Amino acid sequence: MTVMAYLREDKQKIEIDYPLEKVWAAIPEVVKTIEWTIEEKDDNLYKLKLKTKKGFVAYPSSVFVEVIAVDEPTTCVSINGETPVTTITSMADFGRTRDRIELFIEALAVQLDRAVQLEKQERRKKK
Repeated sequence: MTVMAYLREDKQKIEIDYPLEKVWAAIPEVVKTIEWTIEEKDDNLYKLKLKTKKGFVAYPSSVFVEVIAVDEPTTCVSINGETPVTTITSMADFGRTRDRIELFIEALAVQLDRAVQLEKQERRKKK
């Protein structure tokens, strides 16, 4: 039996109302929270290559993240995911790349909200 492999790709681009520095600082915490790994990181270009955990009958995905400042309070985050798929795993993997991108976005939102709450607490303590 021949097993054919190919990459299943998915992309998402979002704009969020946080400055680039806050978004970039939040990403390592997001990666730790969702138990992925950072394979490559470019602090000058604000680009990352992440590796997800593998599933029961699924290969891990490579997730490429690029963070770009739109203006002072707004940042654009581009997320591209690639998951190797074989004829055997194609049904189990259907939609998995999209799910992993959505997991990253949700975890990023939670982390950014947490950072804002901590900043508010710090400001209250100083008053």
